[in-house]
Amino acid sequence: MATTPAGTARAHPHPLSSRSAQLSEFFAPQRTPSIELPSPEPFLRNLALGVLEVFAGVREVEQLARWLTEDAYRKLVVRTSLAARARNARGMVARRPVHTVMSVHESSPADGIVEAVVVVRGPARTRALAVRLEGRDGRWRATSLALL
Repeated sequence: MATTPAGTARAHPHPLSSRSAQLSEFFAPQRTPSIELPSPEPFLRNLALGVLEVFAGVREVEQLARWLTEDAYRKLVVRTSLAARARNARGMVARRPVHTVMSVHESSPADGIVEAVVVVRGPARTRALAVRLEGRDGRWRATSLALL
């Protein structure tokens, strides 16, 4: 086994771990600048309606998975199961809601990031969905959702 003389250091102590780090950075989600992304408004409108349909029990949460980050998806799954339990406890049947998007208010705190509020009118009340979008891999992905 070859040893290095005392006082000399290897150029790359762990060449495989360095290469592994480079590969994981290469295959990790890549930030996308705003100029390379489509307008976020149609996405925000459709996402808001989709989220409300998931809470109503007429759309599967998996249908929104590709538009959400893993953390946002997990939180939506938990909230959806709570809404389903509440519906079952009251003996309510899932019905397709009729919602109208009233307005979309958006701001961009940084390049490739949009924070927005989508105001939606439903049959019983008007609600707001706060959303944070980040440009990743050439498309918008929701990193945070809050239904108010």
